[in-house]
Amino acid sequence: MEEAILKADVLIEALTWIRQFRGKVTVIKLGGSVLEDPKAMTHLLLDIVFMETVGMRPVVVHGGGAAISRAMTEAGLQPNFVQGRRYTDDATLGIVERVLAGEINEGIAKQIEDLGGKAQPLNFRTRNVLHGERLALKGADGSPIDLGHVGTVTSADGETIQRYCDAGIVPVIPSMCIDAHGQKLNVNADTAATAVAQTLRAEKLLYLSDVNGVRRDKNDPHSLMHSLTSDQALELIATGAIDKGMIPKVEACLETLERGVRKVHIIDGRLRHSLLLEVYTSKGVGTEIVKNGQP
Repeated sequence: MEEAILKADVLIEALTWIRQFRGKVTVIKLGGSVLEDPKAMTHLLLDIVFMETVGMRPVVVHGGGAAISRAMTEAGLQPNFVQGRRYTDDATLGIVERVLAGEINEGIAKQIEDLGGKAQPLNFRTRNVLHGERLALKGADGSPIDLGHVGTVTSADGETIQRYCDAGIVPVIPSMCIDAHGQKLNVNADTAATAVAQTLRAEKLLYLSDVNGVRRDKNDPHSLMHSLTSDQALELIATGAIDKGMIPKVEACLETLERGVRKVHIIDGRLRHSLLLEVYTSKGVGTEIVKNGQP
């Protein structure tokens, strides 16, 4: 009986958040080791089905770097990274499109359907919703760096994405875009998710990471900070508590907040049901970042 009462208490706690987020868009970025872990993926996609069932509007944006690298190796191609971006020549682009915008994208949508939800892959074979331009980076000497077919998202088709959300269908979007000349481009999944969240003015953007969030001591998982303001996040970057790969992720979070998204979360996607625990409990399991002065 005590166990049953405890379960009821959990449901009552969730009820407050279910009411608050009903009808609100949440963008979820999937990538990294999460995509490589079938068990973690099943729990995450079950969470997404739950979110849609209780009235939220989840949108999935995903990468697939490890699978792309494996496919390149099988094809006898050597992955090459420049300033953290995969150099994408014609041959690599073909593999990225096949694996990322085809196999992974449609596989995620199918798995959501298999788990009882409804999903729509939005890729080059169905309907592309991301538009962009070739990414221009400069080297240490100021000269332009050739990244091949690598781009950045400049706009997203929010009307199409929202239409699927309103119909109770989860849009699943790969991190590729098309430029004004019809050229397909490989895009960083974090920045693609940011662009989608900004276009939709989402209630939340959730980055699924390999760590449990932002920590006061980056080497101590128990020093997790459950909530940060923009100023606190900048201070942690300045002091070095936030460093390396977490810096661009947090900077993207801050930019997203400035463009209308209410809250950004960084959570460990490997934790069972991390999405539900972060969204539907009072404490959460990751780090939420909010604008200064916002509750």
